[in-house]
Amino acid sequence: MKAIFVTGGKQYYVSEGETIYVEKLDKEVGSEVEFTEVLYVDGVAGTPVVDGAKVVCSVEKQGKQKKVVVFKYRPKKKFRNKQGHRQPYTKLTVKKIVK
Repeated sequence: MKAIFVTGGKQYYVSEGETIYVEKLDKEVGSEVEFTEVLYVDGVAGTPVVDGAKVVCSVEKQGKQKKVVVFKYRPKKKFRNKQGHRQPYTKLTVKKIVK
């Protein structure tokens, strides 16, 4: 069974048993998360969402991605600015998709 759901302003196309990385959710490791904003389930597309459908996931890990270095430079002006950023994420495993 496949589904498309929305979280963190992004859409994810998943199947049961799959592991995905999403924007950080305020949930404890080991807890379950239900996503009810489901756009598509096995050939049934909603307008805009499928009624009664949900995707149930379990939280596997909370973490941060690798560092991205932002370096700004202006020639001949003695301007150099170095900044780093690590985006937080939540690792989820899809347990079941309810139609």
